[in-house]
Amino acid sequence: MKGLKKRWGITSNFQLTIIFIVFAITGSASAWLSKPVCFWLGITKEDWGLWFTPVRLIIIFPLYQVLLVVNGFLFGQFKFFWEFEKKMLKRLGLGFLFKT
Repeated sequence: MKGLKKRWGITSNFQLTIIFIVFAITGSASAWLSKPVCFWLGITKEDWGLWFTPVRLIIIFPLYQVLLVVNGFLFGQFKFFWEFEKKMLKRLGLGFLFKT
């Protein structure tokens, strides 16, 4: 845990626990919310067949990104998750979104 705390710039075990909780809630919530979002968009397993799972994963990705920052804010860790989000999106080649 010391290495992870050092890498993320975290000082306390409490903050690390909160961050793990936010990751867990966000992952579960984005997977859970992807079902009604797919239904709302008219994406069903019957209609899309083998393409249903990849399309659902593509839908989950932006949903996860937004929920991660929102949940981080709700748990008082907005700064950590905002920096985490920017770093991840830069690695995916979307760094142009965060020009300073």
